[in-house]
Amino acid sequence: MHLAYPAVLAALLFCTGLYGVLARRNAILVLMSVELMLNAVNLNLVAFDVWLRDTLHAGQALTLFTIAIAAAEIGIGLAIVLMVYRNRGTSDVDRLRDTAEGNEPAPTAEPAPTEVAA
Repeated sequence: MHLAYPAVLAALLFCTGLYGVLARRNAILVLMSVELMLNAVNLNLVAFDVWLRDTLHAGQALTLFTIAIAAAEIGIGLAIVLMVYRNRGTSDVDRLRDTAEGNEPAPTAEPAPTEVAA
């Protein structure tokens, strides 16, 4: 099999994932797009491992490592998105900028309580 077939498929997958990351506003769809991009990288790793006839199969080993990292990333990312949705009522990425530390309103100074002498 030619190397061009999986390389073109991986490029299409990666471009689709990149479009999803840049164009989507829903955090869950952004996470799915990142997974598409990681799968494109995994496809390239395995294709080049087969094409180079590596005796150590380093591309396949790195692919398994990437799959494990992607599973942890999607688990933690989904938990964060669900907590943000519960607290804010939306998973819109543009509205999440309000959660930055610099955008919080300044606390109002309360007068110190005065002691009354008995």
